[in-house]
Amino acid sequence: MKNRWYSIFNLKGHYDGPEKEFVNTENFEWAKEFQRHFEEIKNEFYQFLNSKDLSPYFNTSMVKSDNDWRTIALKSWSVELYKNQVSFPFTTKLINKYPEIISASFNLLEPKSIIKPHVGDTNAIYRCHLGLTVPEGLPSCGFEVRGQQRPWVENEWIIFLDAFEHTAFNQTNNPRVILLLDVLRDEFTSNRREVTSTVLTSLFLQKREMKFRMLNKENQSFVSFLVIGLRPFAFIALKFSNFFKLF
Repeated sequence: MKNRWYSIFNLKGHYDGPEKEFVNTENFEWAKEFQRHFEEIKNEFYQFLNSKDLSPYFNTSMVKSDNDWRTIALKSWSVELYKNQVSFPFTTKLINKYPEIISASFNLLEPKSIIKPHVGDTNAIYRCHLGLTVPEGLPSCGFEVRGQQRPWVENEWIIFLDAFEHTAFNQTNNPRVILLLDVLRDEFTSNRREVTSTVLTSLFLQKREMKFRMLNKENQSFVSFLVIGLRPFAFIALKFSNFFKLF
């Protein structure tokens, strides 16, 4: 059993595990099925965008302007976001076909925008990007994990270990759009409940860090104590998705 790693418990904030930065798409049957339904997924997103808008990613410190990185989530760490799913019936049905998919969202990166280097919340998942609208390839628009760059390509996946430091950039004149999935790694299947509750609690605290400096990672012992204490209550979110509004 591999060790679980969570950024919330790690003061230095960097993961240095032995895994490769990027993962071969051929390893996943779900990846092939999403590609077969690329047009349906993309059309559903733009039908939504015709009448509604996306929301800024909650951690606006990761971009220069709040609206640079906008998103809509359908599932977040096993929490079903039913209100959003109503607008995406086809994509939601496809997501729910695969229990290893624990998060799903559409993400738009505006022109001339950069998502600052950061690490993910845990090594227990692969983060997966399916290119929906990609204005250009490298060097203008792409993705980097530990110094290795990849271009997004429409109807192709970038699958990587989210725990490693990574960044995204779009220096073109047009938006970049992806479907983002978090997929639980096989070796952590038995730890699903711990993984999801720990990350939900971490997100809860991250969202409040800017208001309450005591939640800064510099206060590692206090933050770890809070996570352990609050983590059991995160199970409520797994049953009642409206609770997720607290995050």
